[in-house]
Amino acid sequence: MGPDWRLRERPGLPQRTPELTAACPLTQQPHPSGRECGRGARPIIKTLTPGPRAASSISDFRQYSPHPTRGMSSAPAPGPAPASLTLWDEEDFQGRRCRLLSDCANVAERGGLRRVRSVKVENGAWVAFEYPDFQGQQFILEKGDYPRWSAWSGSGGHHSDQLLSFRPVLCANHSDSRVTLFEGENFQGSKFELSDDYPSLPSMGWASKDVGSLKVSSGAWVAYQYPGYRGYQYVLERDRHSGEFRNYSEFGTQAHTGLLQSIRRVQH
Repeated sequence: MGPDWRLRERPGLPQRTPELTAACPLTQQPHPSGRECGRGARPIIKTLTPGPRAASSISDFRQYSPHPTRGMSSAPAPGPAPASLTLWDEEDFQGRRCRLLSDCANVAERGGLRRVRSVKVENGAWVAFEYPDFQGQQFILEKGDYPRWSAWSGSGGHHSDQLLSFRPVLCANHSDSRVTLFEGENFQGSKFELSDDYPSLPSMGWASKDVGSLKVSSGAWVAYQYPGYRGYQYVLERDRHSGEFRNYSEFGTQAHTGLLQSIRRVQH
């Protein structure tokens, strides 16, 4: 029969510190001298070092745990704000206005605006069209203020204050955008892979003035007729045509040639 270990308290200490002693197996009393007692009992006296009190609640556990957040799931990061923009029928954000949060095939019918002369994009990127049902010349609208038509038409752009349909560019990802240009239609001929903005394709090694077809692997791009981001705009998105534009006529309804000489990633 082995020793019976019992937990005792040692008086005289500032904290209630337990003391472990060996009890005699015959008398069930602690041996005062610490010598052999009974049949094979080995007296051992140990004093436990004072330590932190036991946790009695979840808050105690967090206070004393060296890694209070280990193993605990953190709240998910907030996603991007929903796309939104506001339109006015006069310059400098005056006159009648209309706010959009999703695709609008005809702002005249939906918002009662016969023309749009200023725009404020609160969130996301948008593409505007000069005709209903997303037809005609395209204009990229990124977050910011557009007090008059020249702000969205750009230098050498097509003058239009008749913006009648709008939709958000949901796949824009400035940090991860890739596109491949092809010299011929149906992804034939020489190709050029891009992941950055190019204000002049000819100066970067693109031998032709035209682009016969292209594939958008990720993100969204806006291509221009001329160097320096001038001329007609073509918004090219990964989630349109599955990112595959087999000939220049798919760049936009106003595209009559494959003339593309600058291209950049859409900001969002």
